[in-house]
Amino acid sequence: MVTIETKRLTIREFTHDDVDGVHRYASNPNVVRFMVWGPNTEEETRSFIQQKIQSQILKARESYDLAITLDGVLIGGGGLTLQGLKSGNAELGYCLNETYWGRGIGTEFAAAMIRYGFEDLDLHRVTAKCDPENHGSYRIMEKNGMTREGHIRQNQRIKGEFRDTLVYGILRSEWDLSG
Repeated sequence: MVTIETKRLTIREFTHDDVDGVHRYASNPNVVRFMVWGPNTEEETRSFIQQKIQSQILKARESYDLAITLDGVLIGGGGLTLQGLKSGNAELGYCLNETYWGRGIGTEFAAAMIRYGFEDLDLHRVTAKCDPENHGSYRIMEKNGMTREGHIRQNQRIKGEFRDTLVYGILRSEWDLSG
């Protein structure tokens, strides 16, 4: 079981008790505006939690999807998705309840996951992607020393419209220098 403590956050595995907390942010159209999924129905949220709990028991995990909690309250989720078990690469993702935006929580979470990826998973590279209009998301990446590596034009259909994607990355050697 993965548990990561930061100055303010406890980042932990999802449990069945997290359905309501996840559903509060996953059903909010403003929160999922730039996501390929959502807003979730309650059934979709329950299915998401079940999938994450099942992935926790795999010996060769392909993802580390974790609950973000503040003072014991679930306020978001995110993690690392490995891009091949031996590739040394993973993609970082995160989603926070709108009430907690603008407080540095996303930045703190991303820093903890990047550190976990390099120190515990022995990754070589961590990437992250977002919509160019998602200013909060790409600022989180930049505050964590990630470099903008590309701007992919109209590569995803999100909510019925083709959207661009910004790609960011950080290498372990760059992280070692910054940390």
